Amino acid sequence: MIQQDARTHPHIAPSPSRQPGRQQSAYRVAVIAALSERRTVMNAAYTQLEVRADALAQAAACILSALRLGHKALIAGNGGSAAEAQHLAGELVGRFQRERAPYAALALTTDTAILTAIANDYGYEEVFARQVRALAQPGDVFIGLSTSGASPNVLRAARACHERGVAVIAITGERPNALARMADIALRMPTLATAATQELHLAMIHILCDIVETELAESAEDAADAEVARP
Repeated sequence: MIQQDARTHPHIAPSPSRQPGRQQSAYRVAVIAALSERRTVMNAAYTQLEVRADALAQAAACILSALRLGHKALIAGNGGSAAEAQHLAGELVGRFQRERAPYAALALTTDTAILTAIANDYGYEEVFARQVRALAQPGDVFIGLSTSGASPNVLRAARACHERGVAVIAITGERPNALARMADIALRMPTLATAATQELHLAMIHILCDIVETELAESAEDAADAEVARP
């Protein structure tokens, strides 16, 4: 195997280990500046979210009510929001921070055969709504993630949920949007930047998981204690 020296080929970038020290120093300065800027944005956003804590509390109560009564959570979004939908479903079915029973949750973004069949036959705007009509039952809860709040397929899913008696929780960006208006509960992140919105969505997901898991696990423990104490 012939090895060629990158120095003989100007179009080939040197490996990181060969980068000049001043260039690495510039990268470090850029990283620190980016972290500082991100901290400022996030601190301001979290301060504003504290004022909107009621909406998050309502969302947690809605999910808790559905799961306690044996219903399920259906979750959907596109792109990064699809990943967050799967993340939320994984935390609920698996576990977040403590050992407990699994909770019924399903991300509508995961079955490629279903997604491509619906998109092919009915159009991409129907990929979530048709699954809602197939799977949702009254008493379930739908969680729609969209940084813009304008994703047509999530909007159609929310409309289908209303038709079936399913509560809708919207997790969106700051701008006024159709999904938030359609939702029973809307969590709007106080930032206009898409990346920051997605980071805050993840934080909201973890807070919801923590509250739901803690409440349901404690309820299960209380029920078990009561059963043991029964004469």
